[in-house]
Amino acid sequence: MGETVLNMMAQEQAGQSDAGREQQRMPRWLRIMVMGRNPKATLVRVAILIVISFVVFKFILLPIRVEGISMLPTYQDRSVNFVNRLAYLRHGPQRGDVVSIRLAGIHRMFMKRIIGLPGETVAFENGRAVVNGEVLDEPYEKWLCNWNRAPVKLDPDEYFVVGDNRTMPWEQHKLGIVHRDHIVGKAIL
Repeated sequence: MGETVLNMMAQEQAGQSDAGREQQRMPRWLRIMVMGRNPKATLVRVAILIVISFVVFKFILLPIRVEGISMLPTYQDRSVNFVNRLAYLRHGPQRGDVVSIRLAGIHRMFMKRIIGLPGETVAFENGRAVVNGEVLDEPYEKWLCNWNRAPVKLDPDEYFVVGDNRTMPWEQHKLGIVHRDHIVGKAIL
């Protein structure tokens, strides 16, 4: 009798552990959705995706948060955008590009619009940007301002950058003339 009871108990325990294993196991369809039909291939794909994402978001597309109102209405305060660091490998920055600028000794980046190219003369007359004596057509400029600034001649490696919100006093705007090596890349969003 003792042996029979032990056998029955062993069978019940075996049945319970099998049932517990059955309950712990995911349904086949769920397992396929989560890990695919070939879990090793899925893990390889995930590893490749992680490496590519790291490289892209560390070295190519830099996230930048707009802080302040100098780029209104084009870019809102506290909005997050991406800067393409490879945008200027084949050609230099162009007029109208919104670029990210990092100055030496400052650990944050600025977003500004290029209005003056190397070798040009840039001025402001009654709130209008004047490049080489001609008023610059700025369709992105939505608000009038009253800036007046004497003409400045740019060197061969200098650009003139300014924010889109020209209603702010000139003194509150950061930058103006910036060297090419301080331009990190072009904003894409």
